[in-house]
Amino acid sequence: MDSGIPRATYRLQFTSGFTFDDAVAIVPYLKKLGITHLYASPFMKARRGSTHGYDIVDHNVINPELGGEDGFNRLSTALTSHGIGLVLDFVPNHMGVHHADNAWWLDVLEWGPKSGFADSFDIEWDILPFRNKPGLLLPILGSAYGVSLTRGDIELKYDPRDGSFSAWYFEHRLPIAPERYSDIVKTIASQLPPTSARNDLLAIAERYAGRDNPGRDHASALKRDIAAIAGGAAAIDQGLEAYRSGPDRPAQAKVLHQLLERQHYRLAHWKLATSEINYRRFFDVNSLAGLRVEGRDTFDRIHGLVRRLIAENRIQGLRLDHIDGLYDPAQYCRRLRRLIREAQGADRRPFYLLIEKILGDHEAPPQFAGIDGTTGYEWLNAITHVLADEDGLKTLDEVWRQAGDVAPAFDPVLRAAKRRVIETLLASEFTVLTRLLARIAAGHYSTRDYSADSLRQALELFVLHFPVYRTYITQAGPAEGERKLIAETIAKARQEWFAADDGIFDFLQDTLTLDLLAPGRLTHSRERVRRFALKVQQFTGPMMAKSLEDTAFYRYHRLLAFNEVGGDPAAPALDVAGFHRKMLERAGRRPHGLTATATHDTKRGEDARTRILALTELSDQWASMVGRWKMFNAGLVSTNNGVRSPSVADEYMLYQALIGALPFDDIAPEFVARMQAYAEKACREAKLQTSWLNPDAAYEAGVRQFLAGIIDERRSLEFLQSLQSFARRTSLIGALNSLSQITLKATIPGVPDFYQGTELWDFSLVDPDNRRPVDFMAREAILDAAPADMAALAESWSDGRLKLAWTHHLLDMRARHAKVFTDGDYRPLTVEGADRRHVIAFVRTHRSEAVVVAVLRHFAPFTDAGMTWPAFDRLDARVDLGNLALIHPAVTERKLDLKRLFDRLPAAVLSARVSTRSEIARGRRLEQEFQKQRERDTLQGKGHFGKTAH
Repeated sequence: MDSGIPRATYRLQFTSGFTFDDAVAIVPYLKKLGITHLYASPFMKARRGSTHGYDIVDHNVINPELGGEDGFNRLSTALTSHGIGLVLDFVPNHMGVHHADNAWWLDVLEWGPKSGFADSFDIEWDILPFRNKPGLLLPILGSAYGVSLTRGDIELKYDPRDGSFSAWYFEHRLPIAPERYSDIVKTIASQLPPTSARNDLLAIAERYAGRDNPGRDHASALKRDIAAIAGGAAAIDQGLEAYRSGPDRPAQAKVLHQLLERQHYRLAHWKLATSEINYRRFFDVNSLAGLRVEGRDTFDRIHGLVRRLIAENRIQGLRLDHIDGLYDPAQYCRRLRRLIREAQGADRRPFYLLIEKILGDHEAPPQFAGIDGTTGYEWLNAITHVLADEDGLKTLDEVWRQAGDVAPAFDPVLRAAKRRVIETLLASEFTVLTRLLARIAAGHYSTRDYSADSLRQALELFVLHFPVYRTYITQAGPAEGERKLIAETIAKARQEWFAADDGIFDFLQDTLTLDLLAPGRLTHSRERVRRFALKVQQFTGPMMAKSLEDTAFYRYHRLLAFNEVGGDPAAPALDVAGFHRKMLERAGRRPHGLTATATHDTKRGEDARTRILALTELSDQWASMVGRWKMFNAGLVSTNNGVRSPSVADEYMLYQALIGALPFDDIAPEFVARMQAYAEKACREAKLQTSWLNPDAAYEAGVRQFLAGIIDERRSLEFLQSLQSFARRTSLIGALNSLSQITLKATIPGVPDFYQGTELWDFSLVDPDNRRPVDFMAREAILDAAPADMAALAESWSDGRLKLAWTHHLLDMRARHAKVFTDGDYRPLTVEGADRRHVIAFVRTHRSEAVVVAVLRHFAPFTDAGMTWPAFDRLDARVDLGNLALIHPAVTERKLDLKRLFDRLPAAVLSARVSTRSEIARGRRLEQEFQKQRERDTLQGKGHFGKTAH
């Protein structure tokens, strides 16, 4: 598109099982569907076998597992020939580390702080205890260090190709510092009989003896000398026996240990990462190390390939992953825009830029330079909440209170989750911050009496009460809204403080806002204060994500449909007026971001979510059903050491998950396995009965057995019959919800984003379940064969063809009215009648062109206990079209009776135009004539207009 703004994006997950050539094959299908931009998962070189692409090991190489440069060229050619743009999911925050495939990381391990890449990683070199030199903790061991060492799991090996030594722990390569080569070759020589190889090794040991010898400039020469020794490889392998530890080789274990202790790293059990790790990670993933992309050299290094692809017009947009992980996102966005301008040169083309940003319900998006919007989680939640029934939510509050034995309030659940995360998963990162804060306080006589423990407690209270993912304070200081947010959070933290205050919270607030550095203030270290304030921001984002999305969401099960990224599980439903207010604000402020209903990060498939939403309409029946199901399945609940498995809360969660994911046809073993995998992940994320750090095998086995039992008709026939009977109703309402959902997604301000495969019903669970292979050939065949008659497709709605056909129609409407949807206004339409609360109606306009949209919600009154698709002929609702003239030969009245539109579908999207006064008058005359004709037809038994221009 000329504006650079997509009409619709389609997310593809590239893996070794779905390569560039696989994508080439479906480009014609995407074009026919109505997609204008392919939205690609990261395709830079990632760890071998990566299923997501975020563990990048080289930002400047196209992933060979996906087809490499040649495969990408074929995809690029196919996209260009079909007029489809490419938006790349780019990862500036972190890289995949450990193993043996990241050259930057290996160089850091070999040279420590002297490495040319040391500043590219966010490492606190000086905080490892009991070391006389800087060091990096490597939590890669599957057992305690002493066990791994004496068992022989750690091996010293020689590579004759380049004359280098590395310790290896299975797939992990650990380069040995060259200044220790002299010790190694001397030890090896001591194991050999008198030979020329032994003499050569001793000569090299003597030549390179001494502290810090060799330096970086001479290390290559040292390795060449070793590699050049005649017969050296065999001799060295023989001499390495001195380092080969094992259960009966304590002397060798000691020699190897002494060598490892003199490296720039310290090997440790993986669980030690929770308390001792000293490099910033992506969340709590040890194998993803944070980058200091604020450094100019690092920025330039990781953007080389991106710069080239922009210059060659191979990509037309970027989605910036985890923007909240960056030290200074505003600076990064400015630099990126400058890079784009420079790469394009004189050929300045529009370029689409998105940030992955999770916003709270009332949080404004950050105003970064050149950013077109977010990836759309906030709009996913707005659509979900407007489709929910508030009356039913009140009943679900009580059902959850009884099932979970907790109050419906969510804040205490989130607070407890934050405490668990700060004490375990992110304890290391929090310790780094508290030490920096204590060092700032100790740097001036006015604050030196604040103890490290008191500062830690005060900072912890601040983090526990901090309500959003992060602020965006720069070195220039906070914006007014950020200053207010920090002050309000400090006030809440102070209310829970029972120790002596003596100004500790004033000090903390002044440090966070940089007021400590204001002119005329007492002198603290400017560098440390700024570093602390900006690094706190890097911490609160992962802190909130791990606490909210990956802990509290799995503890609070009032309605799983609300437990979505960026959502509030305890939020009320959104009324139509509130939805309109959000859309009006979006149309006026940032109308070009994505609108998503499913992503690779959502907690369940978009249609599983709309099924669960049906519980808000059937809440009384649901409460009764859950009570019966618990009695049916009581015999399948196990008890281990007094612990119920599953817990009452987890059992309630599993019933909702089944409602969302239950297949239409028979339950296959594959479905049982998927549910068991989901349950294991959900229970571990909750961190109550079990966790990733300390799995409870007995509890997890009990949950697996419970699921296998209740889904087995031989053991639970009565429950299954009851579940499937109720699920028929929720599936029907869920499908209707889904059509309303995709209609809103495609017509409200923003760019609709479609996750791979969701053109058909999407009942997937959380990742990795939502990354299962997609049958694109089947979808293309359906698209080619689908009849235009939506009413006919509604008769067999469960096969998903209706959803695909309606999606195609919506994207066709976007193509025919491109300016309306890209640049048009948003105007709510007034709905009248007894059923007006069931209708969301609005118009998108651009100059005289317009599109009228009407969507139904709350379908229980229009459906019965079966799966029969409703006709909506009892709907009592009319929409006031005002000065709009519908482009339809039989619709001329100003107030349109909506049951004529909702003949078989719960949504209608109609072309219109904004009328002049004379046209309005003419339209009213036609309306009167049409009304008279309809009355005559009725008297003659001809019925009335009942089809819409779908």
